[in-house]
Amino acid sequence: MPTNSERFITAFNRIDKALDSELDNSKGFGFSKSVRILAKYNATVRRYKEDLLEYAELRNAIVHNRMDTLQVIAEPHDSIVEEIEKIEREFTQPKLVTPLFAREVQAFQLKDPLSNLLDAIHEKGYSKFPVYDHDHFKGLVTESGITQWLAKHMEAEIHEVILEEILPYQKDTNHQFIQKATTVYEAVEIFKDEIEKGNRIDALLITENGIDRETLLGIITAWDIMSIE
Repeated sequence: MPTNSERFITAFNRIDKALDSELDNSKGFGFSKSVRILAKYNATVRRYKEDLLEYAELRNAIVHNRMDTLQVIAEPHDSIVEEIEKIEREFTQPKLVTPLFAREVQAFQLKDPLSNLLDAIHEKGYSKFPVYDHDHFKGLVTESGITQWLAKHMEAEIHEVILEEILPYQKDTNHQFIQKATTVYEAVEIFKDEIEKGNRIDALLITENGIDRETLLGIITAWDIMSIE
């Protein structure tokens, strides 16, 4: 059974190899420099940047090279080994938005009555619905847009209202399309980055290549993101 130091070094080396591969096998940077470079572009590296830099120091403390013989001078704690192995899995087997958030997405047509959408909210508890004009994506209707519309049309007959009338009350920036190969951490950062820009998006819509004319494969809401560790 491998010792904690052996498990740590194995995971560390696999991460090192993954970083090197991400940098197109550019040798000579060293582990810590690779982490700092990739943290600018890679969401997973950015998420674990400080941990990785600390593990680089720990690695040097665990293994001391003398006369080409690796001599272990310390054994890391179980929790440290488990954490670096978790990070290693994140690098070698990254969590993608599919299949994690793959689901059948209920969509509506531009001329569908608002009442149909309200029935879906009542029956299924959904609150965000893509709207199409045949195969052309037109926008994302949410409870916010419906509320905005109702505030200005309190006397309207709901059964006579179509979704085309609701869309002008939705922000064009309340959604983004992402490709199915997007990592979960990249999705998290999209929500955070938009908030920092002063724009709160309601959902990420998943398609094969992140193109709005493609078939929807799933949807990620702000509530979904809150459940991610």
